[in-house]
Amino acid sequence: MGNCHTVGPNEALVVSGGCCGSDEKSYTVGGWAWAWWLITDIQKITLEIMTLQPKCEDVETAEGVAITVTGVAQVKVMTDNELLGYACEQFLGKTVAEIKSVILQTLEGHLRSILGTLTVEQIYQDRDQFAKLVREVAAPDVGRMGIEILSFTIKDVYDKVDYLSSLGKSQTAAVQRDADIGVAEAERDAGIREAECKKEMMDVKFQADTRMADSKRELEMQKAAFNQEVNTKKAEAQLAYELQAAKEQQKIRLEEIEIEVVQRKKQITIEEKEILRTEKELIAIVKRPAEAEAYKMQQLAEAQKIHSINLLIRSYDLLIYGHCPCFINLQ
Repeated sequence: MGNCHTVGPNEALVVSGGCCGSDEKSYTVGGWAWAWWLITDIQKITLEIMTLQPKCEDVETAEGVAITVTGVAQVKVMTDNELLGYACEQFLGKTVAEIKSVILQTLEGHLRSILGTLTVEQIYQDRDQFAKLVREVAAPDVGRMGIEILSFTIKDVYDKVDYLSSLGKSQTAAVQRDADIGVAEAERDAGIREAECKKEMMDVKFQADTRMADSKRELEMQKAAFNQEVNTKKAEAQLAYELQAAKEQQKIRLEEIEIEVVQRKKQITIEEKEILRTEKELIAIVKRPAEAEAYKMQQLAEAQKIHSINLLIRSYDLLIYGHCPCFINLQ
């Protein structure tokens, strides 16, 4: 009926075909897939890194100097399903050598076209930029094949007319000259820099001393302000305590005065009651007997007066009536 096929992480398994004439394709990377007998096809494509060495011999640069350039490129098949499909369309069924040959020719073509636009100096002196330019130009074309350029570097650049050697000698002389000039300028700059460093050091020391003095002065001012605030708070607290104590003393004194007033009122009440009692006692002991004696005397006086009046009346009657018997009888 069918078989189960497996591949490692360095290969992609391509299953194509199926029932009813299906043209569906499935891609499996580092896994397994089922394939029916007779109606499905099983193929594999490598995902390993392929190392290429593109070489362009006697290619004329923009200045007409023929040079030979060799490089090293690392490429591999991409695993994205769509891009893997492109790679399968281009390379499925081919050997690794055949795949490398196609990619190598593509890289060499781009390398050759770029060499014709640059000078020898640009190629020789800035190999990284040159390699980056080749990689950027070639990437879209190999990408349409489902291939990714992992790295591209320039391995060697040389010519058959000793142009690079002459260029190297002139550059060496220029470098030596620049080196001598650089040494002199470096020594000059070193002296200037040393003086500047000393000045900067002195400035830094002065600034540090100034900051230290400022910090010390600020600390002293903060201490003074803190002490003043503490003393102020203490004075305020002491004053508040004394005011509160005075208020409490005044309150206590008012209460004592109220107590004294109440006691005085009670004393006055007691004294008034004592006066009333004394008055009553005097009335009972002195006034009442005196009044009784006066009343007695008054009664005696009135009785004496009545008796005197009676005597007068009798005397008058004697004078008027004499020995009148009726008068005697009246007596």
